[in-house]
Amino acid sequence: MNSKTTPQSSKVDVYARVTDRIVEDLAAGVRPWMKPWSAGHTEGRISRPLRHNGTPYRGVNVLLLWGEAQAKGFCSPSWMTYKQAQELGGQVKKGEAGSLVVYADRYTKSETNERGEEAEREVAFMKGYTVFNVEQIDGLPAQYVAPPAPALPPLPLHQAAEVFFTGTGATFCHGGSRAFYAPARDFIQLPPAEAFRDAESYAGTKAHELIHWTGHPSRNAREFGLRFGDRAYAFEELVAELGAAFLCADLDITPEVQPDHAAYLAHWLLVLKEDKRAIFSAAAHAQRAADYLQALQPVSSAEQLAA
Repeated sequence: MNSKTTPQSSKVDVYARVTDRIVEDLAAGVRPWMKPWSAGHTEGRISRPLRHNGTPYRGVNVLLLWGEAQAKGFCSPSWMTYKQAQELGGQVKKGEAGSLVVYADRYTKSETNERGEEAEREVAFMKGYTVFNVEQIDGLPAQYVAPPAPALPPLPLHQAAEVFFTGTGATFCHGGSRAFYAPARDFIQLPPAEAFRDAESYAGTKAHELIHWTGHPSRNAREFGLRFGDRAYAFEELVAELGAAFLCADLDITPEVQPDHAAYLAHWLLVLKEDKRAIFSAAAHAQRAADYLQALQPVSSAEQLAA
C-alpha cells in the first residue's frame, strides 16, 4: 500500500460515495432526516444511531444511518461491524447487506520545502467501512434485542376520509417506517397510523399514495417516460402531489406540507422551465386520478362529497 497516495484517493472515493447516497435519496424525494411521521414513534423514542457500545454516531454518519434505517425499515438504532457482531457471539444473517459509515483521521506526510528542508504536516483523510443494524444479526446478547414497543394510543382518524379510502378498493398494508405504492404487487404500504403526527398527515400521505395507485396500467395507465425521460419519476410525484391536494380539499382535510415531497422542488422547477405545458398536463393527470377515485365510491359517499 502506498501510504502517500492511498489516503487521498480513499478520501475522494468515500466523499463521492457519501455524496452519491445523499443525492440518491434527495433525487428520490426523500430527506433522510425528515418525513411526515417519526420512525422513532414506532419504537417509543427518537434516537441518533448508536455504536455497538451505545455511543451515538455523529455528523454525516447520523444522516447515512437514518437514511439506511428509513430505506430498510429498521427500528433499532444500534449498529455494529461484522467483527463486532462475531465478538459478541452474533452472526449476520445470510444475504444481509451492510451500510456505509465513515471514519475521519489524520496521517503525517513529509514534504520538502523550497529551501530543501524536510517538514512534516498532518493531512486529514476519510475512509469508509461497513456496519449492520442489529436487526440483521442473529444471536446477539439480550441487551441488543429491542424490547416490545410500548403501545401508543390509537390515532383518531378522519372518518370521512377513511370511508373514502375504503371505497376505492385499494389494498393498504401497515408496518415498517416507509410509505410507498408497490406497482408489481399493487398495494400501498404505510407506517402504523399511530406513527404519524396527526390524522391529517396520515390521510394526506394515504391520499398521495392512492394517486400513485391510480397510475397502474389497469387504471389510468400513466407513463411519462417518452415525454419527460429521466424526470418522469419526478413528474409522477408532481401528479401525486397535486392529486392528493385535490382529494384533501374534497375531503375537507388540511394536511401539513410533507417535507419529503418538497425535495422534488428542484426537479419540478426544471420540468416546468423546460416545458411550459407541463403544469397543465400534471394538473390534468391529477384531476383525472382524483375523478377516478371519486367514481369508485358508493353512490351515497359520492353524493355526500358533492353536497
